[in-house]
Amino acid sequence: MPYPAALPPAELEARLRLHGLPAIGPRRFRLLISTFGSASAALSAPAAAWRALGLPAEAAEARRSPLVREQAAAALAWLEQPARHLLGFDDPVYPALLAELHDAPPLLFVAGDPGLLERPQLALVGSRRASRPGLDNAACFARSLAGGGFVVTSGLALGIDGAAHEGALAAGGATVAVLGTGLQCLYPRRHAGLAARIVAEGGALVSELPLATPPQAGNFPRRNRIISGLALGVLVVEASPSSGSLITARLAAEQGREVFAIPGSIHHPGARGCHQLIREGALLVETVEDILEALRGWQRVAARPAPRRPVSEPDESAHPLLALLRAEPQSSEALAISSGLALPELLAQLTELELDGRIVCEGGCWVCCG
Repeated sequence: MPYPAALPPAELEARLRLHGLPAIGPRRFRLLISTFGSASAALSAPAAAWRALGLPAEAAEARRSPLVREQAAAALAWLEQPARHLLGFDDPVYPALLAELHDAPPLLFVAGDPGLLERPQLALVGSRRASRPGLDNAACFARSLAGGGFVVTSGLALGIDGAAHEGALAAGGATVAVLGTGLQCLYPRRHAGLAARIVAEGGALVSELPLATPPQAGNFPRRNRIISGLALGVLVVEASPSSGSLITARLAAEQGREVFAIPGSIHHPGARGCHQLIREGALLVETVEDILEALRGWQRVAARPAPRRPVSEPDESAHPLLALLRAEPQSSEALAISSGLALPELLAQLTELELDGRIVCEGGCWVCCG
């Protein structure tokens, strides 16, 4: 059953309509929900009440638009298909790191495995017109990070993004592609096959935009805050000083995430953006170990899970998280509260347990395997 399973159908449809209104971004969406108590109540509130909140007249007037209703109906039909999900900002399985942002998306459309969004992620970004060494570096780092248990997150763009996704898949790892378009309007079209592979091989495509949203220049910087917001850190592989990857890196720094950059030749224009980030405080990276060392609480782990102990064998090193999960399955956010652990440390421990074959993430919740 697609997320969010807890919402009544009428409220789900109302949220989709609210989400499709012009000039209603993340903050206004939350304002309407908190003021009126639900999307259904917000849609039926008088226009004067919307004006009192400082909302534009175009948004209030569009509530009755047949186009908005049709868009919501199309999204509901999309959600009925396999591996299609919608995560709301107040959903228990909404990714905890992303929820920290003041402008976190109120709705996330997900094709594939939404549970990946709660797993530890590293974002890899860079130039669309990357050099062959840059592409090789992106693929190599992605393979190593995916093999070490991280989800590799990027933007499905040509160049470095595509190489990062390909590298993660080559390692048999997980990768998340965050789109600057709707999920029914993949861009660039040259990566339609890659997008299909990502979903088929256990990854996920993610967008905050209505499903049929075409490429629009203003949506890609918005997309970048999601890439950095989902991840523990952002690695810039190759970028010019004017690259959108530097926007992602600066958003990551503002969000309190780690920023990493790979240096290059002083004669290569694609290295200048990375050098600029390093001058501004990004960590110079030569190996994957540089990244793992910077992320406290992380240890490099094997790509393959260690054999599980037989259930009957006494476990002298019982993990405290296992006791909490044996009591009931929990999301990462709920487990952080019940365990008292900081989220980065908790995610590190969960990944180690998962790779040991002792827990598994099902439907956004962690469950003991024995």
